[in-house]
Amino acid sequence: MTTSAPATAPKLVATDLDGTLLRGDGTVSGRTAAALVAAEEAGIRLVLVTGRPPRSLPVLHDGIGRHFAITANGAAVYAPDGTAVRLSPFSPQPLAALVARVRAAVPGVSFAFEYERDFGHEQAYPAWSYGESSVELIGDADELLARNPHRPVFKVLAHHPALSLRDFHARARHSAGADAETTHSTGLALVEFSAPGVTKASALTAWSAGLGLGPEDIAAFGDMPNDLPMLGVVGRPYAMANADPEVRRAARFHTASNDEDGVARVLEEFVRLAHGRAA
Repeated sequence: MTTSAPATAPKLVATDLDGTLLRGDGTVSGRTAAALVAAEEAGIRLVLVTGRPPRSLPVLHDGIGRHFAITANGAAVYAPDGTAVRLSPFSPQPLAALVARVRAAVPGVSFAFEYERDFGHEQAYPAWSYGESSVELIGDADELLARNPHRPVFKVLAHHPALSLRDFHARARHSAGADAETTHSTGLALVEFSAPGVTKASALTAWSAGLGLGPEDIAAFGDMPNDLPMLGVVGRPYAMANADPEVRRAARFHTASNDEDGVARVLEEFVRLAHGRAA
């Protein structure tokens, strides 16, 4: 259930995908799909905000429809037609040093790099696709970076086969220091790095400001720690019932779980408000 919320509809809704808009099996329910359409018809803008890489966009469009999308934890923003609106990759020079420091601090780690349309990873990294046909480059991290030293990297991922996520994240974040934004978004021992200053929040704030919108105009939904920056810069932050405890504590508002159409339930309330009807 949602907590008490403002009596007007937001002008923009930003929603995370995995664990938030999508069900546990990665699909969109009929109720959620209908709520997305109804919200846009009511004049409420929608933007998908995800840690997923740009290469996942075609499959997302097939399942959810074409919307503005902030991908790779804020590193790349795309219009509904797939045109890049804002790109914020790593600068190439610090990447090799970042990888070396994390590897020294956390022995046994393996790395992957997300480019705009494909990805590269070390042999030990448990790579997976999003149903797309992107090129998969395999090699040692140093080799991959040296092979294309000026190719933009939008996100670096690191995996450890044995450490707990809490321990791995703490050690990786300390070793990365100010050279990267460090977060995590799954139950796996998987840590994500973005360029300094690049988060879901920074991308959402910059993009929405260009539309003339401020924090009070925006509602956002999330479930994992990589959503915390975004939830912290909007006027109506919502945590899912299945969210990480830290996210539930931080969010002012709450809704049902992703498998119980939590986002759709709130969107339906927003549509009623947009049409001037009481909930």
